[in-house]
Amino acid sequence: MAGHSKWANIKHKKAATDAKRGKIWTRLIKEITVAARLGGGDINANPRLRLAADKAAEANMPKDNVQRAIQRGVGGLEGANYEEIRYEGYGIGGAAIIVDTMTDNRTRTVAEVRHAFSKHGGNMGTDGSVSFMFDHVGQFVFAPGTSEEALMDAALEAGAEDVSTSDDGSIEVICPPNDFERVKAALEAAGFKAELAEVTMKPQTEVTFTGEDAVKMQKLLDVLENLDDVQEVYTNAVIDEA
Repeated sequence: MAGHSKWANIKHKKAATDAKRGKIWTRLIKEITVAARLGGGDINANPRLRLAADKAAEANMPKDNVQRAIQRGVGGLEGANYEEIRYEGYGIGGAAIIVDTMTDNRTRTVAEVRHAFSKHGGNMGTDGSVSFMFDHVGQFVFAPGTSEEALMDAALEAGAEDVSTSDDGSIEVICPPNDFERVKAALEAAGFKAELAEVTMKPQTEVTFTGEDAVKMQKLLDVLENLDDVQEVYTNAVIDEA
């Protein structure tokens, strides 16, 4: 892990998320709709739906919006029929990128993703071309100054797989994706509130970008993230803002 820049990157990601709240709501509505369609509309019996609803609450989305999305998913309201498609590709210097989309028009989406890659110095790969370099995990990142010993005890007690401290003092807890909700609840019950908590594709190794390459790589990531059909973008690139 590129520990020196982890906390800066977390803060940058949070700021970018806050700046795109309207877009975040649109993505969450899609996720809630699909989660309800696949797993039912009962939040307590559908972990994926519960996670999406929690994210909606954190994004200050009105509960009415959440309920309408659930109803749409279970067939109570008319709406688009979304499908999930993952694209893989390479950025500047061959950095690995995974793009998760949710779309009602596969042809449009693949054209937009391919165009974004080719216009900004990357290229599309085939299925599986980079995903093997990532692990599907639950990830929690705690601010520098958090008691490492107390957090480690609580995390391991909750069923976490790994606890590590970065050079900047932030602490990362990793757990299996299916245990995310249980570990999150246990950590919060023990008094630990993560600055970042999500189920994600975590790169096994990272590549740090500086200077002009960092600017180009960030531009490519921004363009991909701003596509209407894109839900999440994962990369092994770390943008060093120093």
